[in-house]
Amino acid sequence: MPAVLITGAQWGDEGKGRATDLLGSRVDYVVKFNGGNNAGHTVVVGDEKYALHLLPSGILTPGVVPVIGNGVVVDLGVLKQELDALSSRGVDVSKLKVSANAHVITAYHRTLDKVTERFLGKRQIGTTGRGIGPAYADKINRVGIRIQDLFDESILQQKVEAALEFKNQVLVKIYNRRAISPEEVTEDLLSFREMLEPMVCDTGLLLHEAMQQDQTILFEAGQATMLDIDHGTYPFVTSSNATAGGASTGSGLPPHQLDRVISVIKAYTTRVGAGPFPTELFDESGEHLARVGHEYGTTTGRPRRCGWYDAPIARYAARINGVTDFVLTKLDVLSGLDSIPVCVAYDVNGVRHDEMPVNQSDFHHARPIYQEFPGWTEDISGARRFEDLPKNAQDYILALEAMSGSRISAIGVGPEREQVVVRHDLLG
Repeated sequence: MPAVLITGAQWGDEGKGRATDLLGSRVDYVVKFNGGNNAGHTVVVGDEKYALHLLPSGILTPGVVPVIGNGVVVDLGVLKQELDALSSRGVDVSKLKVSANAHVITAYHRTLDKVTERFLGKRQIGTTGRGIGPAYADKINRVGIRIQDLFDESILQQKVEAALEFKNQVLVKIYNRRAISPEEVTEDLLSFREMLEPMVCDTGLLLHEAMQQDQTILFEAGQATMLDIDHGTYPFVTSSNATAGGASTGSGLPPHQLDRVISVIKAYTTRVGAGPFPTELFDESGEHLARVGHEYGTTTGRPRRCGWYDAPIARYAARINGVTDFVLTKLDVLSGLDSIPVCVAYDVNGVRHDEMPVNQSDFHHARPIYQEFPGWTEDISGARRFEDLPKNAQDYILALEAMSGSRISAIGVGPEREQVVVRHDLLG
């Protein structure tokens, strides 16, 4: 049976949770392999809407084993809040498994994230302030706290003291903040040990055994391609690998066992936070996309910057991830527009670029070269077959498919779970 990856093709918020939910009943495991609670998935099930930030969205599908892999940084307070909230709504959360090797976000990570971002002033990156970056920095600097450390109180105390020895100097002498007590941090972390005990395991071994038993594993990326620490619009990126390669390092499953790569992409483009965005709109069209598309961050509540579809970015995502299928979301938001521009290339100082410029400065100064497509006025929310869509909507999809580097296998035509047009089997 296959191991399938779902990632975002743009700057996040494409609807990856929706795609995971679409496949949920056909998979056995759903694995989050990167990021933390700095990104969210909104999943609509019937009349119920669920906003997930740290948990894999597969936790909403009965029978699926949700897994938080070693590549994730875990805020234990957020984990408890989400589990309690879902339990109170009748969702079974007992199957959740968490990697013993996953790193923990502590109070000092959150504090450092916020004060550092404020200190940068106009040079702010646009982090969520949730401690993600500092936790990953500690991981790379080999002073991080892992889930398994909570089960050895002596080791945990030593590691917290070692991590704070330098950080407290920075907080007090540079940022004029009070020092953080190692004892308070340790006590806070230990308070989650009882909650964690039944769910912590060797998740790499768990997934290996699942593959041997011909079970299907779905990998769910946090963030998206253009926010990847290596392949995104650096430095305006996240602190982990949100592309296909991260699925292996963040879970322990070998790369050759990944069978399909599904990349989710909006019928237009959005981004939250700072950084270059060639097709960004500052007019009524941008306001229309934001209003009709309800473009506000699931986790942060921040308004998203909106722009037209960017085909060079789609091709880039297809190449970086080895995309086998695109899932196009929010096509219904474009209904009612007379004309729909699509960015087919960039103009950089008078030179045409059909692909993303290799130089970040060039990408920052890139101006979109548009091709116009006729819009449609029909309500498409009831469409379930490609043939149900208006001719202009069909033509728009086929044009995007031709210029984006892979087939468009499913199309979202509304926020509800069943409002999807499926053209090709995502697992076949």
